[in-house]
Amino acid sequence: MLPVILNNQLFKDLLNNDFSKEMEKVFRRGECDLMRTDIKESDKGFEIHVDLPGFKKEEINAELKDGYLTISTNKNIENNSDDSKYILRERYSSNCSRSFYVGENLSEDDIHASFENGILNISIPKKMPEEAPKKTINIK
Repeated sequence: MLPVILNNQLFKDLLNNDFSKEMEKVFRRGECDLMRTDIKESDKGFEIHVDLPGFKKEEINAELKDGYLTISTNKNIENNSDDSKYILRERYSSNCSRSFYVGENLSEDDIHASFENGILNISIPKKMPEEAPKKTINIK
């Protein structure tokens, strides 16, 4: 049994027609694959670094819900309104997201994020769940 590995350039050369363009959408790596992520742990917390090349800060959203930190992007590529025709078009509009479980004891105020040079940096502190105070029952 052979592993299925498609080289995008080889695929383009073999079938350079409209069918190949549709099939390439199925097999090619999308923009979500570009959300390469590193997560580092220290005594104080976690550092998440997400590569988002070509994105603007306004196209990135980070949301905390039910203990999950979700990073999502929305990229819109403008269409030409003139009569010109693309010979090659590899950039495309898309939405993608990635989620990480960070615990339900964190709030938005605990998490800090910055975006610089195409890298989203997120700091998440280690926060232990607060123990509920013990309530003793008087035994008679």
